[in-house]
Amino acid sequence: MADRPLIAPSILSADFARLGEEIAAVAGTGEARADWVHVDVMDAHFVPNLTLGLPVVKALLKSTDVPIDCHLMIDDPDRWAVGYAEAGAYNVTVHAEAAKDPVALAKDLRAAGAKAGLSIKPGTALEPWLEALKHYDTLLVMSVEPGFGGQSFIPDVLEKVRTARRLVDTGHLKLVVEIDGGINAETIEQAAEAGVDCFVAGSAVYGAGDPGKAVAALREQAARGRAG
Repeated sequence: MADRPLIAPSILSADFARLGEEIAAVAGTGEARADWVHVDVMDAHFVPNLTLGLPVVKALLKSTDVPIDCHLMIDDPDRWAVGYAEAGAYNVTVHAEAAKDPVALAKDLRAAGAKAGLSIKPGTALEPWLEALKHYDTLLVMSVEPGFGGQSFIPDVLEKVRTARRLVDTGHLKLVVEIDGGINAETIEQAAEAGVDCFVAGSAVYGAGDPGKAVAALREQAARGRAG
């Protein structure tokens, strides 16, 4: 488990006209500094929403030294994902439901210099993907249906988190357990207690008056949840 809870603010909830400033707001020091910045790439095919793509990610990479965590909610990630790794994204996550050859894709992402992440939707079982996950650095458990921000947390997915946590703790998997969807002051402690390492938070950070303080507060709550 990560030494301390990792917080990854999601720019899906930020002001798209001020993305550079919005990322700078969570790029401070100490507990108020985000560990990763989570960027949701949606193609209006895999999910019913369209956000941004590689040109915007390249611009963001030039504007910050906070590691960029790209979550690709797109069809045909086998074709497109490596471009994000080559651009300099720290972590590139693809969906199990969309990847044609997840093991080969993980190897390609790592070869291109990024950490490789595999995401599963709330209704997708973890077990069929355990063998593939041996090749990944991150497991992103979706706690809402992917496609839109501001949805309510689905607590049933925490059973998948607990299973993944056990497999990591026993050495069967070596990866960061990440969660995305509805993470806020009301839900982060139960997610931490289940074994999450990295928490994606959108409106809980960017809906706050001071996003940096919100990052620090969420981290403190997650540490409490982890301590039980």
